[in-house]
Amino acid sequence: MKKPTPPPGSSQGLSRRTLLGGAAAASTLVALDVHAQPSPSNAARAPAPAPHGGSFELEEATVSELQAAMESGRHTAHSLSERYLARIQELDRKGDLPLRSVIELNPDALAIAAALDEERKTKGPRGPLHGIPVLIKDNIGTADKMQTTAGSLALVGAVPSRDAFVVERLRAAGAVILGKTNLSEWANFRSTHSSSGWSARGGQCRNPYALDRTPSGSSSGSGAATAANFCAVSVGTETDGSIVSPSAACSLVGLKPTLGLVSRSGIIPISHSQDTAGPMTRTVADAAALLGVLAGIDPADAVTASSKGHAHVDYTRFLDPNGLKGARIGVPRQRFFGYHPATDALITQALELMKAQGAVIVDEANIPTASKMDEPEMEVLLYEFKADIEAYLAGLGERTRLKTLADLIRFNEENRDTVLPWFGQELFHQAQEKGPLTDKKYRKALEACRKLSREQGIDAVMANHKLDALVAPTQASPGLIDLVNGDHWLGSSSTPAAVAGYPSITVPAGYVAGLPVGLSFIGRAWSEPVLLRLAFAYEQASKHRRAPGFAPTADLRQVPKV
Repeated sequence: MKKPTPPPGSSQGLSRRTLLGGAAAASTLVALDVHAQPSPSNAARAPAPAPHGGSFELEEATVSELQAAMESGRHTAHSLSERYLARIQELDRKGDLPLRSVIELNPDALAIAAALDEERKTKGPRGPLHGIPVLIKDNIGTADKMQTTAGSLALVGAVPSRDAFVVERLRAAGAVILGKTNLSEWANFRSTHSSSGWSARGGQCRNPYALDRTPSGSSSGSGAATAANFCAVSVGTETDGSIVSPSAACSLVGLKPTLGLVSRSGIIPISHSQDTAGPMTRTVADAAALLGVLAGIDPADAVTASSKGHAHVDYTRFLDPNGLKGARIGVPRQRFFGYHPATDALITQALELMKAQGAVIVDEANIPTASKMDEPEMEVLLYEFKADIEAYLAGLGERTRLKTLADLIRFNEENRDTVLPWFGQELFHQAQEKGPLTDKKYRKALEACRKLSREQGIDAVMANHKLDALVAPTQASPGLIDLVNGDHWLGSSSTPAAVAGYPSITVPAGYVAGLPVGLSFIGRAWSEPVLLRLAFAYEQASKHRRAPGFAPTADLRQVPKV
């Protein structure tokens, strides 16, 4: 996902974020209506009543709580998986405005869970994710009975020959992969006016806090499904905002790691200089537990070698409820505040809370190059998308007849009614016009991105003010879904860390008219332990996260007067 350059005089002006009963469940483990699409008449209907799932035994359950339930014998991996699968069947596809967060279920999920239960009895658990039900974004490759398509009909049937490295890590840790989540098609790198969460394969994903609102970002299904308690934790991917944006929009914790901490091999790409997978969870502790499983050096992704000496097996050891005490927190107000008063008001409260917890707030601590990154970033993404997607297609071999970006463009045009009913493929065309990665224009843009975002950007402001982290609103509360005009974005803070390849983590910061707002902690390379410590301390002091109610629309009576 990527945003255009803001118009002169605007604070940021984003157009989208990308840049991801038990017996009944057992008998319906099949792909979920994957070709269903919203019709023009259905898209215009008044919101339907919210679906009613009744009480859910596992609502808001954490990884540690689920492990305790399995250790005590109160639950098994099989029974947990059954319950999550039944909830998906009950709530994800029913009603006039279905959530559409899950694009496909794993037909082997219950069998895998049963095998893990037997292993627990005979050998004990493998680790913190043993038996834990997980959902992954549909651009993350699996060599099983599920598809890997980035939401595109073009890749249906092109099953990879091996799992993505992060999937290998999940399976080795004993996680139960329940299925794949919906996403913005091609990770929201297809059109300049797309609707986040829409794919030709999965239809329009919706926000469980208000069903007429965007789930945001390209990892929209991972965000909506995790918020709706369809799994314990999920995995998303980000190029610029696609983990932190849907996490903020769905009141989740989303962690975008340092580039190289988590492998990208086997994941459908946009940009090798910015892409990464990462955790999307309901708590910071769960994000830490999941990150320890995902991180690791992969010979198939050379950049992961840089994580040697920086990666940790157990990130939960950095969690400290008093972690804000003495921390120096910088506030980059220029460009990242001022686009939505109600959002600013929530972040002001967050800063006061952090100060009360012993943090030193340095206000202002602006990123001097914040307004200069958009143009070179887009240039880099267009060049790298063409090169990287064609390398991915080549790796599929005979499993697909589509070998080039031009082939994908042609496929979309030939299937216009189902693939291009709402918006086009302008970014595909722009990328197609680019030359090889040896072009001087590309190399100049890449150098500018690194310099502007790192030594002249995040590193400069943090060194100048001796900061532990920067904090800013992740974005405003989610806007209305608009398939005709595309997303309407006011602003966000994802770009500096995305372009730099540095880590960021968003945590719930409150609600505007019942719609979630997130707060981002941004740091230097390999500072995940520091960011997790700070985010955990803020989370424990604030306790903002609450489960969604599947409301048909936002309660405008709750709009604050600012």
